Amino acid sequence: MSLGILFSLIALFGWGLADFYIQKTTRVVGIWKSLFFVGLCGLIFLSPFVLKEIPAIIFQPANLYLFLVLSMVSLAATLFDFEALKEGKIAIVEPIIGLELPITVGLSVAILAEKLSFLQAFLILLTFLGIIFAIAKEKNYLKYHRRIFEKGAIMAGVGAVGMALTNFLVGYASQEVSALATIWFILSILCIVSFIYLLATKQARTLINDLRQNSEIIFAQSFLNNAGWLAFAFATTYTSISIATTISESYIVLGVLLGFFINKEKLRLHQLAGIVVVIGSIIILSSISN
Repeated sequence: MSLGILFSLIALFGWGLADFYIQKTTRVVGIWKSLFFVGLCGLIFLSPFVLKEIPAIIFQPANLYLFLVLSMVSLAATLFDFEALKEGKIAIVEPIIGLELPITVGLSVAILAEKLSFLQAFLILLTFLGIIFAIAKEKNYLKYHRRIFEKGAIMAGVGAVGMALTNFLVGYASQEVSALATIWFILSILCIVSFIYLLATKQARTLINDLRQNSEIIFAQSFLNNAGWLAFAFATTYTSISIATTISESYIVLGVLLGFFINKEKLRLHQLAGIVVVIGSIIILSSISN
């Protein structure tokens, strides 16, 4: 197995588990506090490893501009994503968020001229369709035009576009500069901006108390989310952004499987078919992309 595929799979599991804790954390402490803890975790644990790379970021205008744009896009996308998860039903929100997959692939092919064989393109499309079927608990959920009236749906749609841009820019910055520096910079900006917001709204005074009362879910969401992004960034340095995104994006299906095995939720026939399609497509895509 190539390192690109391995890192993509790590991102899959990291993001899949993180979504569960993100929903819990945002509902307990709020979106901005959740973002702050995610950023703080990354800032603390990654800083020692990027000290030598900081001058290459700060004193090179092209790199600094790229990282600032990426951080702002990432912050906006994450806000919409977290708000959608907080307000909406996962069964409604996740399939819409899944639109980031075809958008990211489209950007990678159109802008970076990534080349995909016919079989790879077909498997990517198959994976996307499988994801949609796997997480649609009801058949009418498959009709996107009805989703826009559901709570959190518009937030999820904007978040999907933002996350697609984030995926693309993270991959590009990781290839041009470094994966570690890219994720460190995003998380640092996330930590600073969210802390300023919490100070301005007088919410910062309760941060320590929130951490004490909810330390387990806060650490879990922060560690898993950051591990997912770090793994994805490294994956794009070993394989194409299109392939890395397709494999890692399948984290959405992991939530369905966790619901089945842990919460004993029943799966419909179309969901089972979607899961089989996703797993089969990823296995084939991974084997031919090594």
